[in-house]
Amino acid sequence: MRLLFQGDSITDCQREREVDGPGDPLGHGYPSRIARSFTPEQDCETLNRGISGNRIVDLYARWKIDTLILKPDVISILAGVNDTWHEKKYGNGVEVDRYAQIYRLLLEWTLNVLPNVKLVLCEPFVLPCGKVTSEWRPEIDARGEVVEKLARDFGAIFVPFQSEFDKALTQHPADYWAADGIHPTPSGHELMASCWLRHAGSLIAKKAVK
Repeated sequence: MRLLFQGDSITDCQREREVDGPGDPLGHGYPSRIARSFTPEQDCETLNRGISGNRIVDLYARWKIDTLILKPDVISILAGVNDTWHEKKYGNGVEVDRYAQIYRLLLEWTLNVLPNVKLVLCEPFVLPCGKVTSEWRPEIDARGEVVEKLARDFGAIFVPFQSEFDKALTQHPADYWAADGIHPTPSGHELMASCWLRHAGSLIAKKAVK
């Protein structure tokens, strides 16, 4: 089976673009950690097509070439923080209602082309440190609510990354998990991988058994 991770820099995580390049085609973030957890019996090919800086509109623009033609069995999507961050930094973000509309179009398109694909929708998140101020959180929470509703509407698995990081803040300060409040540290990526596997890992096992 084929598992595809899609998203922005949190997913990209400096993945190697060249087929025969010296780096890791999965990057050094949560996708790579998840892939390493699979057994040979699960026979799962894992791909990463995250691109740093992407908003939901950027994912939509490249969805055909970077997702649909790859014909994955499972697609994991994490997008949303840049839709907020780009507004604050460049005035070029994507409003929450438009984010919801485009995300829904993306999923409808996906299921129209790949009716049997399994979807994993990941909750966008921020942590209270670095670039992130208190005014970020309400908008990120609103995007998380959008993603959770889309997961219900499309029968997808919802991975609650923000909730997981909120719980983790009782153990260590925010910059332990994401030094700038956005991009996870190695410990943050380990936490994400663990959360993803608890909520969506059974998809891999189920598909492998068939």
